[in-house]
Amino acid sequence: MSEMSFDRMIQQMTPSIYESLKQAVSLRKWPDGRMLTAEQTELCLEAVMRYEVENRVPEEQRVGYLQRRTCGSASSGADVPPELAGLARDVGSD
Repeated sequence: MSEMSFDRMIQQMTPSIYESLKQAVSLRKWPDGRMLTAEQTELCLEAVMRYEVENRVPEEQRVGYLQRRTCGSASSGADVPPELAGLARDVGSD
């Protein structure tokens, strides 16, 4: 696919097409159940990411978003869920 037609496709993409591509990438299959090839997955993911940037989708709603965690003296640990609280314990004290 040429770069110009890919850009045009991103500009013409509707929110419903965006959601469909996002789901296809997530499930690695089309809505009809056919599996995406590696190339299709790559192109769909690129289209989804470009759509998100072009349409100013909030960062926390974008594909691949990871919430930033603070560490060190600035972090109180108050926002750490109980199931993750023991993951950073000092292994030297065991």
